[in-house]
Formats: sequence, structure tokens, C-alpha cells
Amino acid sequence: MSRKQAELKLDEKQKPKEEWGNGLEFLFSCISLSVGLGNIWRFPYIAFQNGGGTFVIPYLIALLVIGRPVYYLEISLGQFRGGGALRAFDLAPLLKGVAAGQVLATGASITYYSSIMALTLRFLLASFSAELPWSSCRPSWGSDCHDVSAANASGKMSPAQLYFEREILHELPNLDDGVGVPNWQLVACLAVAWLIIGAVLIRGIKSSGKAAYFLGVFPYVVLLVLLLRAVTLPGACSGIVYFFKPQWKELLNPLVWYAAVTQVFFSLAICFGTVITYASYNNFHRNVYNDIVIITTMDSCSSIIAGCITFGILGNLAKQTGITDIGSVVKGGTGLAFISYPEAIAKFEYVPQALAAPSAWAPASYASSATNLANVPAPAGPSLALSLHSALV
Repeated sequence: MSRKQAELKLDEKQKPKEEWGNGLEFLFSCISLSVGLGNIWRFPYIAFQNGGGTFVIPYLIALLVIGRPVYYLEISLGQFRGGGALRAFDLAPLLKGVAAGQVLATGASITYYSSIMALTLRFLLASFSAELPWSSCRPSWGSDCHDVSAANASGKMSPAQLYFEREILHELPNLDDGVGVPNWQLVACLAVAWLIIGAVLIRGIKSSGKAAYFLGVFPYVVLLVLLLRAVTLPGACSGIVYFFKPQWKELLNPLVWYAAVTQVFFSLAICFGTVITYASYNNFHRNVYNDIVIITTMDSCSSIIAGCITFGILGNLAKQTGITDIGSVVKGGTGLAFISYPEAIAKFEYVPQALAAPSAWAPASYASSATNLANVPAPAGPSLALSLHSALV
């Protein structure tokens, strides 16, 4: 090794490691990462697909038995090693492939979350209209739509569901004529989503740490307002009972437990390498036990709140349409939250746009913070490329 290389290496060792501005920045960053789309978007539709209350019991068990210990392990590992996922696994070179797999999984998740963020931004723009476009039926929807004044709504769909499927996604009944061309509005929203991601990440923890104060708190304000409105809707109680009342025989179904464990990993963002990178910017002697208890508790509480909102709205829709089975009110799947939340907002009698804008922004904020999966902090330099490089090593 030459003298110049030795001096550079010495300077590198002497250079102090960048750390979070304070403990709250780390705490709120982890909250905005772990408590996000996995809770307010994914949890309700997974619970809906797996029998409501039947899913909640294995989810809470998996959270305590698997989620919290693994979260503790990852934070301890990152804080001890002081580096990203690949560097952390230097402890066991045989497992370096696991670290590389985590980085690849993170990249895939970012592209997926960005698409969800684009949809929320599309709703955000639509909420600025004089009347919420999903609050009433449109002539182009024909007889498939029902509103509150419909005498017989059985077998029909709500305006919110039709708006999402036909005006946002532009779903086709079949692919006989091909998949069509990309919708320019969604393409523009996706571009804006990536710009937001870049703005959050551009200066590493200097920018993301400050953004975490907003990203970790504001969505809860919106969630609580939606919860208060959802539980006061006619028929909401039947939906919430469905959410909490388990079908005991389904607890023997291994697929329900599989979905619960998957949801825990997805919502806490564990085994993605992200938590390891976050913890690497902690003080080496920081006691993180209380942080882990707070983060995992808020994660489960957020999921329960989101479930109550969604199933309360489903109970209301069931009463309107005359359907007794909550599980068959709407089509399940990834779009469930984009139907239930707008449906709740449209129920506000006074200026629903005032809540529609921040409500659309709440999941977008969560998606932006979830792109901390990218993984945010950079030890030195303002460039985004350095930020991403630091996440890898």
C-alpha cells in the first residue's frame, strides 16, 4: 500500500460517522417507515381476504413472537456494525447473499410503492374539484351505480368503487383490444412521486430526519378523523364486529397464518435491510429497547385503526346495498383502501374536500417515507447517488 493510500485510509477512519440529529429523528423515521402503507393500505384488504377477525388473532401473535424480536435483532445489528446491510453481514460472509437479496427486494418494493403513491396523488388532484367526483353516480356508469338515495341498491356498486375502477385505473372488461396506452395523468403522478422521493433522499439523514417529524405524525391526524366518521355511519357496527369476531375454524387454516406472518414482515419492513441502515446512524451506546416497543406497538395500533375504518365503511355499504354478508360487499384486493377511504370522505356533510386533500396525502406521505427503503441516509455528501451507495455498503 502506498503512502498516499495509507493517508487516505487513515483520514477515512478519523472522519466522524454521521448520526441522527437526535433520538426523536431516529424514532420518527422508524415509525414513518414501519407504520405505513403496510398498515393503512395492505392490512385491511389482507384481513378482508382472510375473514376479518380470523386474521387479527394470528397477526398479533406473529407480531409479538416474530416481528418484535426480528426488529430488535436488525436494529442491534445495524447499530453494532455502523453500516448498511452488506457491511452488517460481514459478520457472516456466508450470508452476504442474504444481504444482496434484501437490497434487491428493497428496489422492487420502491417501484411498487411508487405506483401506489401515484394513485394517491391522482386522488389528491381530484379532491380539489368543487364536488368530489366519487360522491355521486355518473351517467356514463349506467345502472351499475347506486347512491344513498337509491331505492334498490342490491347488486350494484358504490360511486367510489366505480370511480376508482373506471376513472382512475381505466379497467377494461377484457383484453381483446390489447392493454391500451398508458394514462397520461397516472404517468405524470408517477413522475411527481419519484420527484418527492428524490427530495426526501437528496441530503441523506439531514433531510429525511427532518421530514420524519411530519411523515410520522400527520397521517395519524387524518386516520383519527376518518375513524370518528366511519364509526358514526349507519351499519358501521356490523362491519367492525365482522372485523373483530373470529371464525374459529379458520384459525386452523395454515394460509391465514401464512398471510399474518407475511403482513408482519411487510408492515414492519423487517428483512429488507432498511432497519439495519437506519440503526447504523445511531450512537453506538444508544438503548433502543424502548424505541422498539413504541414502534411495534404503534404499528399494530395503526393496523387496527385502519381495519376499523375500512370495515366500518363496508358495514355501511352493506346496509345501503341490502347485503348481509360483509365479505361480499365489494371486490377485495389491493384496491380496497382506494374504495373505502374515499367513500368515508364523501360521507362528510360539510366541505369534504377539506379532508379529502390531506387524506389523499396521508398514504402518499407514508409511501414517501417508505421509500426510505431506498435507503435514505448517506454518511457524507449531498448526492442521491451517495445516499443509495451508503445503503448498499
